[in-house]
Amino acid sequence: MKYFLIAGEPSGDNLGGPLMAGLKSLDQEAGFIGVGGPSMAAQGLDSLFPMEELSVMGLVEVLPKYRQLNARISQTALAIAEAQPDVLITIDSPDFCLRVAREARALMSSLRTIHYVAPSVWAWRSGRAQKMAKVIDHVLAILPFEPPYMQAAGMTCDFVGHPIAAEPVASAADGRAFREAHEIAPDAPLILCLPGSRRGEVARLGPRFDEALMQLRDRVPEIRVVIPTVRGVANLVRDMTKRWPTAPVVVESPEERSAAFAAANLALAASGTVSLDLAANDVPMVIGYDVAPISRAIIGFLLKTDTVTLVNLVSETRVVPEFLGRKCQAGPMSKALYELIENQAAQAAQHEAMALTMQRLGRGGEAPGLRAARSVMNVLSSERQPR
Repeated sequence: MKYFLIAGEPSGDNLGGPLMAGLKSLDQEAGFIGVGGPSMAAQGLDSLFPMEELSVMGLVEVLPKYRQLNARISQTALAIAEAQPDVLITIDSPDFCLRVAREARALMSSLRTIHYVAPSVWAWRSGRAQKMAKVIDHVLAILPFEPPYMQAAGMTCDFVGHPIAAEPVASAADGRAFREAHEIAPDAPLILCLPGSRRGEVARLGPRFDEALMQLRDRVPEIRVVIPTVRGVANLVRDMTKRWPTAPVVVESPEERSAAFAAANLALAASGTVSLDLAANDVPMVIGYDVAPISRAIIGFLLKTDTVTLVNLVSETRVVPEFLGRKCQAGPMSKALYELIENQAAQAAQHEAMALTMQRLGRGGEAPGLRAARSVMNVLSSERQPR
């Protein structure tokens, strides 16, 4: 069969590569066309144009490239119509992908469409599912509670597992080696500080996280802090830590980041998928997050859940403390960290919830890429006709 795939950013490319590998294992005649990055290229995709051109879909960043992005949407839709694929598979990046699907459907009405990664309509903007259903037949969901939301909007949907469930984690030996390399005593409480990977997040959350951990240090002097970060914000993070009497360890490489997670006892983290990284490594956590005041008011009005932490949502518990919006303040977060250090029962409850989360996300089962491929093949082999 002929598959047209589109990924618009690295996270989508990382899903697309394993999906293509799964499709090749199930379909010996599989052929691929589309847009992707290095992971998908490794599976045989010759991208129509560099995927990096699409990784600018923020509210501000998109404006200077609006005409170029519109041209790429039209180019991609025309390429789909010319290729006449058996299916179009769009991966995340809904701003670009769903517009392509809409234009492609106008040119090729019989086109079957599948979207990989359901929008978070369970949290806010539920109308997105109804809009998506106008151009998408089937959804590959990475969270186990998402299919009913997609089905209610008129699409079919399968939960195919979260990629975090298949990622290897560092060993306890790696964690011990990390402590030795950075002269951290084996019994010293090691706390990860994770204020985000974007400059705006670090600028907003960094000072509050910094102050929370300084206050914690006043109560627990022996704590050591490690800040896993990425190159784009590393200098900002290092500036944030200059006032520490004992400087936190700042690590950038994926290998050191993985080892730091294995070495950690606790984490103070921004809300997001990092909570699943912590769950995969069995690290108890406190979550904090805030946005600009206008965005805070809008999101607060639209938010439909009483928690945004994925560990709480997937495990159907509320054991991870979270401090959002105006509640994201140093004092309460420091107090929650101290209570988590002192309260073994609270730690045990988080360990149980994290283990359940990873089980529900598919750890120990078939790889998500292969599960996603099976779902695609089931759709294509069915007699269901696209709307």
